[in-house]
Amino acid sequence: MSYKKFPGFYGFRIYFISTMMYFMLVAPFAGFLFFQSIPDLMENNALTNAFDDGQSKDTLFVKEDTITGLRLQATVTDGNSTPETLAEEKPAENEPTAHDPQNEMLSNSFGFLMTISLPAAFLLGFIFNFPFKRYFRRRKRNKEISDKLFAFCKRYILKSPWINAAILGSALVASLIYMIMMMIEFPEYIHASTPVFLRFFVISLFATLLTVLFVYFWEKHRVHIKYLEFLFSKEELRKRIFKASRSRIKNRFWISNVMTTLLPLSIVIAYLLFSVTKLSELSLDGITDDQVKILFGRYSPMMGNLINDADNLKKMGNVFFFINAMDGLIMAFGISSGIIASLIYIFLFVKWTAIDIVYPVRELIFNMQKTGDGKNVNYTVVRSNDEIGELAERFNEMTGQIERYISRIEKMNKAYYRFVPKQFLDFLEKDNITEVQLGDQVQKEMSVLFTDIRDFTTLSEILSPKETFDFLNEYLSVMEPLISRNHGFIDKYIGDSIMALFVGNVENSIDAAIEMRVALADFNVQRKLDGKNPIDSGIGIHTGNLMLGVVGGHGRMDGTVVSDAVNLASRIEGLTKMYGTSIIISQDTLIKLEDPGRYDYRFLDVVKVKGKKEAVYIFEVLNGEPEKIKQLKIETKADFGKGLQLYKNKAFDEALGLFRKVFELNPHDHAAELYIARCRNILDFGIPEDWDGVETIRDKY
Repeated sequence: MSYKKFPGFYGFRIYFISTMMYFMLVAPFAGFLFFQSIPDLMENNALTNAFDDGQSKDTLFVKEDTITGLRLQATVTDGNSTPETLAEEKPAENEPTAHDPQNEMLSNSFGFLMTISLPAAFLLGFIFNFPFKRYFRRRKRNKEISDKLFAFCKRYILKSPWINAAILGSALVASLIYMIMMMIEFPEYIHASTPVFLRFFVISLFATLLTVLFVYFWEKHRVHIKYLEFLFSKEELRKRIFKASRSRIKNRFWISNVMTTLLPLSIVIAYLLFSVTKLSELSLDGITDDQVKILFGRYSPMMGNLINDADNLKKMGNVFFFINAMDGLIMAFGISSGIIASLIYIFLFVKWTAIDIVYPVRELIFNMQKTGDGKNVNYTVVRSNDEIGELAERFNEMTGQIERYISRIEKMNKAYYRFVPKQFLDFLEKDNITEVQLGDQVQKEMSVLFTDIRDFTTLSEILSPKETFDFLNEYLSVMEPLISRNHGFIDKYIGDSIMALFVGNVENSIDAAIEMRVALADFNVQRKLDGKNPIDSGIGIHTGNLMLGVVGGHGRMDGTVVSDAVNLASRIEGLTKMYGTSIIISQDTLIKLEDPGRYDYRFLDVVKVKGKKEAVYIFEVLNGEPEKIKQLKIETKADFGKGLQLYKNKAFDEALGLFRKVFELNPHDHAAELYIARCRNILDFGIPEDWDGVETIRDKY
């Protein structure tokens, strides 16, 4: 995927919003139940007033909650009190009497939740989530992160949904336990005609379950979609790192449907159940026909005979029920509030479920496209433990196999390029060797460089076959990089010889030759240190048109260069032995130099090599020679050139004198020594009849 910004870590936000969702579910029920208790409260007020007037023997008691410090007051009548209960209670002094004990219990429950359990949960949640908050903040600001902080976050990030749900859930469960303790302490209110507190407990239990699930799924969504990449390595994310048992997408949909569908249905059913009133609660000894019609409508003829008398009414009063006008209004308000809360659940859970499925699929498709384009191999992040996670993991396994396959292909291509240079394929306009066919060819102007080791045959006679191979590999491994560095490539190795091709600037071939001579000097220094004899080499360069192509048969093909220029370059390299020089180039190479002044060179001769009818002007490149010899050849260059001119003009005596002068100043100038021998030979035996100043080379050096 594209670059992903560092996300902020949600801790307090999830706790706060989840708590608000809890109260959104509980508060309408609490208000509704409180409103339902108003008639009972008014009745208690009436009883209390009667007690004050001496009309009743009710006794008011107050019990203090040892957990919250709040006081629970109750009106206990002589008929409902037991001696044990009265023994535990004490009369209240100067307390107001118009209170409903169930509302007091409800108030105490809210007080415990708001003053003890929720603050403790928020504090514990802050302590647990603070390292994550700090980690992502420092990552976003590109600050250093300690190993301890990273280890903590990596260890607990996948467990954070469970831990955060448990922390907030523990506060809500503690409130439920507190309510159970109060119901155990005051069982008379659980069996009352309107068990308000018991209903509130049921609603709180239901809201607690939904809130805990809300925290868990929200945190899990963010962990899997937002946080994984920043705590686990790419290698770890290529497989399922989740320790939980394998899940299914259908399970995720079941959970989402339960949270988004069962929730509103449960709210509606709860309101309907809590809004009904039994006929027995009317406290009627009888019922009129008009009342039957109001209660049962068009079914009143069927019901009238059943409930007309007091005995039947008493029996059937607990079976039939009705919804009075006020309860209907309250029910409509409560259901509306519940539906609003359920819509929030629906929106969030549909969003989370969609993202949890769509995002990994899009990420997988993106990586498949990138891998399919052949640009690079892309792995995807395994974000879940279901079928999508399994699909992503299998894709990564396939991607790994593709990567290994591509790696093998690349290694094979590199191996092929060692035998068939990539530049050769480029010239043939082939992307890889599999596209090469017999007969493929192209014409190019190139500079051909030939070099071989002097007296290699004599050297190999004193070496074993293994030592010979080791020596050649050592020597060639020194020379090959110099050719590549100067934009050339090796066409083939011929024993101890190297044939290299250069396209473009002719200077590249000469620069490579000079660097090869310098490297040879360093190579010989190491050989002397190892107690071995130094070696020497010659280099010949010629520039011309060449045909590059594939020759052979269908069973065995080879890429090669076919041209007279190749043969001439080989012959020029052989002349280095004859003239005792290091580097010789043809006039075709010299005239194509963009800046001949870069090099020190001198005219050497005009020759006809074996197999060539046309004469070739050859030049010696002085660069690459030892500095002392190079300077001597530069100093004697004028005399050497003048001697050559006299030699071509048949002034052999004068030419001989100049060549002797050059040789005396530089005994290492073997070309001057060669011309001395030629002058003496002509002076002793005369000028050949067909002599025209062009040296004909009949032997192959």
